[in-house]
Amino acid sequence: MKVIFLEDISGIASAGETKEVADGYGRNFLIPKKLAVLPGTQASSIVAARLKVKARRQAEMEAEMAELGKQLEGKEVVVKARVGAKERLYGSITSADIADELNNSLGLVVDKRKIDLDESIRQLGSYEVTIRLTRDVTPAIKLIVAAEEEKEEKSDEKEGVVEKKAKAEKPVKAKKPVKKESDEEVEKPEEGTEEA
Repeated sequence: MKVIFLEDISGIASAGETKEVADGYGRNFLIPKKLAVLPGTQASSIVAARLKVKARRQAEMEAEMAELGKQLEGKEVVVKARVGAKERLYGSITSADIADELNNSLGLVVDKRKIDLDESIRQLGSYEVTIRLTRDVTPAIKLIVAAEEEKEEKSDEKEGVVEKKAKAEKPVKAKKPVKKESDEEVEKPEEGTEEA
């Protein structure tokens, strides 16, 4: 069965391509999911319209990524982390941390998968990080890993402990269960006594 592909399917065909496929694959998968159509006069117009829409979307995305690349190029981002001996970090700085800091400090939303880190950063210092937005748009930012101030951290911990203690010291009052039968209260008999 010959079909014209409407979408790119990796390893099989790209959009607009006409190809011979197995009958069952075409009838049961490609055509119902609108990934391909049977060749004909209507099919060629459908394919042409879809390819125009796809090209327009691709151009819009390229323009957005180019604009984002211009905004990111040369920016300086400071990430603070806890530091141990020899300026080594407790944990590491990952691409997710960098994406969060870009969003918080600059207001730019960047997918963490686009940030190109060979390995996690485990040392204080200055680093150049490349962000691959598209094949052609790869801005570089300057990442500075700085130590957190310990005084603020310790005071926050003390406040948290004081709050927890205050919550724990509040007495809890337990209510006694009372059964009601037709709007009258019935007292429970004490243990060891029997009713006759």
